[in-house]
Amino acid sequence: MKSKPVITPLFIVAALYDGILGVVFILAGSSVFAWYNVTPPNHFGYVQFPGALLIVFALMFLAVARKPEANRNLIPYGIMLKISYCGVVFYHWFRTGIPNMWKPFAIFDLVFLVLFIWAYSALSKPSAVESSKVE
Repeated sequence: MKSKPVITPLFIVAALYDGILGVVFILAGSSVFAWYNVTPPNHFGYVQFPGALLIVFALMFLAVARKPEANRNLIPYGIMLKISYCGVVFYHWFRTGIPNMWKPFAIFDLVFLVLFIWAYSALSKPSAVESSKVE
């Protein structure tokens, strides 16, 4: 597939991005909140659990990177992750305000969202006409 050379690095970058964020929020969440001068939640489990979920998604993105065609069915879960985060952050950002620490992540996730939708489309099953072509 022609798009695989682009799709594999995309999902490697996504895995690194979400995996590193997950580890940072699990191991050093209090430092992140302090650096941005944001009051943390009353219990760091509220930060560590989403961090752990980011690591799970990072592993999923690595599976997609390794075998994009075979693991195309996982991409919608990544799309839903990005829609969920962007939806929450952009809603609060434009409606009621949100600490600046969350805004860059939303912008990056919006870019990933668009790219994941593109990747999912690029990996769609070929039509009957394309299937009959000899490569």
